[in-house]
Amino acid sequence: MASSSSAPRPGGTPPTSSDVARAAGVSRATVSYVLNDTEGGRVSEATRERVREAARQLGYVPHAVARALRAGRSGIVLMTAPAVTVGPLFARMFAELQQALSELGYTAVLYGPTGVRGADAGRRWAELRPDAVLSLRDDSMDADAVAVLRQAGVKVVLGFGPVPVEGAHALLTDEEQVGFRAATHLLAVGRRTLGVIVPADTSLRGFAEPRLAGVERAARAHESATVVRQELALDEEAAPRWARQCAADGVDGLFAYNDEYAALAVRALQDAGLKVPEDVAVVGADDLLIGRLLRPRLTTVRLEYMPAPDIARLLDRLIGAPGTPPETHDMLGARIVARDSA
Repeated sequence: MASSSSAPRPGGTPPTSSDVARAAGVSRATVSYVLNDTEGGRVSEATRERVREAARQLGYVPHAVARALRAGRSGIVLMTAPAVTVGPLFARMFAELQQALSELGYTAVLYGPTGVRGADAGRRWAELRPDAVLSLRDDSMDADAVAVLRQAGVKVVLGFGPVPVEGAHALLTDEEQVGFRAATHLLAVGRRTLGVIVPADTSLRGFAEPRLAGVERAARAHESATVVRQELALDEEAAPRWARQCAADGVDGLFAYNDEYAALAVRALQDAGLKVPEDVAVVGADDLLIGRLLRPRLTTVRLEYMPAPDIARLLDRLIGAPGTPPETHDMLGARIVARDSA
């Protein structure tokens, strides 16, 4: 093969299958047979290797969108990212789901917040021609977005969140049970004035408010129990003021929203002269490493999501049966992990 075959094309335009065909001395159909591993193409191994070598020399990469249009499916599962501050638990879940989908032959694409919602958001997602759209706690997906995606030929629309979206399959996450489990444990160890941290970051309210409601539900079963809502920024400077208010409110049990806020709260309480758990018992959520490294070690609510391989298999099944009526699946379980802080 002449060395000039690997020279850059004018203007930086990418090489085409026609370029590969010329370099290898074969037809475009042969290039398609070889590079798409198409069955039925009678191409010798020597010719296959010549085509592959030409593609390598030229830096040719098949056009995924064009191939998807020909095949009628893209292999893309588009995940819409929420417009919230996401932590390590979300990152780990996305990585595991990406791997599980890859093992089934799909490409997971994380699509950042669009700044629009409803039909406008749906049109943006549909531009990538995904086989499926999975909304990850993204409130920009509504019934109008689902309708646009369906009309655009997207086979599966799946919502992941606390309430189902009309027309879409649903993975339901009951955040209220997280607060309920934490409060039930605090009440069981004799605490009656329960503080509940609600993050000052308003993007987290979709998680925080249901967790607060879960604490309130548990407290209603105890006549002597009271619940104190406490707003706190994840900020070292804000924590001392919060700790002084916590002491003034007589809080003896604290559900700190998650383990990161719990770590901040424990340090602030200790700096204010309060002992954990003697004066204030503390429960976090998410069971992060920071909680196990904390002293005293943090009691937490472990969130048990549907395993990523199960979600991937669910998507694969629904993509293979695009007319399936909307299904609802429970996505989230929660259980207390008792350690030293409560």
